[in-house]
Amino acid sequence: MLLLLIFTNGFLFAQQATITGIVKTAPDNLGMPGVSVRLKGTTVATSTDGNGNFTIKIPAKAGILEFSSIGYKSQEIAVSASTNLTITLLEESNTLTDVVVVGYGTTRKQDLTGSVAVVSTKDFQKGNISTPEQMLSGKVSGVAITSNSGQPGAGSTIRIRGGSSLNASNDPLLVIDGVPLENGGVSGAANPLSFINPNDIESFTVLKDASAAAIYGARAANGVIIITTKKGAGDALKIAFNSVNSISTLYKQVEVLNADQIRTIVNEKGTSAQKALLGSFNTDWQDLIYQNGFSTDNNISISGGIKKLPYRLSIGYQNQTGVLRTDQLEKTSAALVFNPRFLDNHLKVDVNLKGSLQDTRFANVSAIGGAVSFDPTQATYTNRSDYNGYWEWLDPTTPTGLVNLVGRNPVGLLEQRVDRAKPMRSIGNMQIDYSFHFLPELHANLNAAYDVASGKGTVYVDPNAAEAIVSNGQNNQYKQNRRNTVLDFYLNYVKEFKSIKSRVDVTAGYSYNDYLTTQYNYPSYDAYGNKIANSDPAFAIDKPQYRLISYFGRLNYTYDNRFLLTATVRRDGSSRFGPDYKYGVFPSVALAWTLKNESFLKDNETISALKLRASYGVTGQQDGIGNYTYMSTYGLSSINASYQFGNTYYQMYRPSAYIADIKWEETATTNIGVDFGFLDNRITGSLDFYQKKTNDLLNKVPQPAGTNFSANAVVNVGDMENKGVELTVGYNAIKGKDFNWDLSLNATYNKNTITNLTVVPNDPNYVGFPSGTIAGGVGGQYAFINAVGGPKSTFYLYQQTYDQNGKPVEGVYVDTNGDGIINESDLTKGQQADPRVFLGLSNNLSYKKWNLSFTLRANLGNYVYNNNYSQSGNLTQILGTAILLNASPNYLTTNFKTQQLLSDYYVQNASFLRMDNLNLGYNFGKVLKTKANLQLTASVQNVFVVTKYEGLDPEVPSGVDNNLYPRPRIYSLSLNVNF
Repeated sequence: MLLLLIFTNGFLFAQQATITGIVKTAPDNLGMPGVSVRLKGTTVATSTDGNGNFTIKIPAKAGILEFSSIGYKSQEIAVSASTNLTITLLEESNTLTDVVVVGYGTTRKQDLTGSVAVVSTKDFQKGNISTPEQMLSGKVSGVAITSNSGQPGAGSTIRIRGGSSLNASNDPLLVIDGVPLENGGVSGAANPLSFINPNDIESFTVLKDASAAAIYGARAANGVIIITTKKGAGDALKIAFNSVNSISTLYKQVEVLNADQIRTIVNEKGTSAQKALLGSFNTDWQDLIYQNGFSTDNNISISGGIKKLPYRLSIGYQNQTGVLRTDQLEKTSAALVFNPRFLDNHLKVDVNLKGSLQDTRFANVSAIGGAVSFDPTQATYTNRSDYNGYWEWLDPTTPTGLVNLVGRNPVGLLEQRVDRAKPMRSIGNMQIDYSFHFLPELHANLNAAYDVASGKGTVYVDPNAAEAIVSNGQNNQYKQNRRNTVLDFYLNYVKEFKSIKSRVDVTAGYSYNDYLTTQYNYPSYDAYGNKIANSDPAFAIDKPQYRLISYFGRLNYTYDNRFLLTATVRRDGSSRFGPDYKYGVFPSVALAWTLKNESFLKDNETISALKLRASYGVTGQQDGIGNYTYMSTYGLSSINASYQFGNTYYQMYRPSAYIADIKWEETATTNIGVDFGFLDNRITGSLDFYQKKTNDLLNKVPQPAGTNFSANAVVNVGDMENKGVELTVGYNAIKGKDFNWDLSLNATYNKNTITNLTVVPNDPNYVGFPSGTIAGGVGGQYAFINAVGGPKSTFYLYQQTYDQNGKPVEGVYVDTNGDGIINESDLTKGQQADPRVFLGLSNNLSYKKWNLSFTLRANLGNYVYNNNYSQSGNLTQILGTAILLNASPNYLTTNFKTQQLLSDYYVQNASFLRMDNLNLGYNFGKVLKTKANLQLTASVQNVFVVTKYEGLDPEVPSGVDNNLYPRPRIYSLSLNVNF
């Protein structure tokens, strides 16, 4: 028997294979210690040594080795004989399809329980992109991104699930490489995000529900967008060059009457004096103020590794002229990234440094309204030497020789004003992650970050310019510095307990945020450098500052890869609130069930993925109030409000309004969702139902007489609700060797309702508060009402009466209450400005070396008040002042004699379908003796818009269309070279 055992063991030993090798990390290519190497389906296992080497003996006929390590994507290798292997494991954070970057760390995509969307490089909008959020437009359900204007570098209005506030900010929290950005802008910059180079961005992660966003607590009520930038490769030197050159054209102008139409109207209905004012020219003022813009955007990046030190350096230069003359943006940016690894990969250091410098000239946008209304029968220039030769309305009886209180020459408004700014910004952080040697599942993470910015500029107006002739021109300066610092520390423990089929991921941490702004206030000066009398500011320097101190924790628990739990809590303390209301607690909980891993679906070939999700959580809001709203403060009065004692005038200190018990807005969100995939994930998507309830709205309301130091103050009063449905579907329609076709559709329905606005719930005596200023007329006129029972920004106007031919009857409105009098009691709630539904469709076709892609967006159910029609579509616009003005052709339709600003006739359906971009690319492959890869792409942005709206553009962020800076159509040619 003993001989038989010896023989048998010897035979088995002879049938074994010895596998050796090394496991390395990507992208730094270092030997990786502690990697589990296991023969699949058995207990035969080993792990790599300190240099990443391993040896394992397996039966000769068995053959699949599993390589796994926490934080890295597992890999399986088939082997059948003794061999030497080199295995490279990818970090999970670099495989965005498997791992998602969330607040304070990452999580496996399969473990997500909240509503989270990831958009990576291949999905970005393409073309002439000047600000990062434009790349995300139309790509994510529940996220509406509306460009504020066509000005170079102009920002966008971003709304996630409709926003959650009335007076406070509705902007989402933006986090760049672990640095949360303050919502406030930088003086001299059109958009705070314009400082971030879009070419440096790797991905966007959008946290939409409270389960995903509650880790950011007090700033997450409007959702969170996490921006992750590109990192070092760690391998051979790589150089990439990208150049986008564009021409911007104005494809549509505001419709106005031409010179002959004005002459006809004045000759028929004007007085002799008015007829004498007519000129003999045919001037198209809009043609004169607009131009074709040119833009060049060039970027170069260098990445690789020096002695196992991964790095990436990028430099960008952009120069863009706007379609409005004298508008120009010049921007230089740089980013430097280091990602070294130490102590056998236990210590990871990530250093991210980004900086940007802008040199901007802002055009005088008053010229837009001026060009629409200025008399087209007049000349642009004269032979006179006064007013720098620009034609102006003259009146020799006035001290200036000009007609008072009228518009000035639009070309002169542009060319005689130089508004130049040089803002700069730098954002950076160093993140240190240490995996304990004695307990590698436990990580300690320290993140030290800064965000500093400086904005300064000068507004100069020529002393002979008609717009400032009284004050001898203008030469005013402004300056602002911002310094924000962040310190985060958290512990993260991730452990798989295979014996109980469980995986635990626990995070607990501390966060410190300090926000300081230094505002420099200067007196006013004329163009000759003389100080304007009584223009001294109350404070030469103002330093508003506030702090956030927070504690947070999160638990992710997975059982048997089927049942998932996420629980989060954050406690925020803000210096913006008084001692009794300084801290707020923001919890959330979410559950998910991965049905695909159940036995009855596991082998189903039709259903590739199926997960049910449910979550509830509370997030907060502190923006929209001042830093010292809760306490009594005093401010120095202006020079014009001085008191006289004897022969001397003294500025006095006066109290400001304060609300001692002001506290956070809180938004509670419930979300139910399903993630699905069919046909080997050829079809994937998600469906979400959500409800957001905001309580203790920060709302500016009137104060009872004698109760405060101001007639109005921001207090906690009111509630609001958003309900909606989101659908995202991706379809890989064709997947072949030469031809591929991918489609992605997202759809969102959102219903907003104000449920309370008063201290006494649903006070019937409180109508609501107005918003949406209407230009024209005397005194404040508003287009909207924010009232209980309806959505925010609901039109609140008189119902127009029409004749038998369907034409509006001037000044005749519906007497809604039947009292025989038309007054404000007859104002009626109408349509809403915000869309009820918005859609996005992305299409990508590739055939061999060709690629064709486009993006479509649609808004449905949104309405716009056409303020251009209401302000200038009447006879008084032309003949009602001491001069002649141009008017809207709408006058020829209505024949209105005077303005009817509060008529709902001017509310128009602004639903639209817009093609954002169309791209055609060709990959030439290897060029320059196979050392470089070349690709050319031709793009068109703002390709077309289908809409019933009669104004310039149906996409108006404010809902009131008045002097919108037009969005141009942009033709671009981009070149990409990779070495």
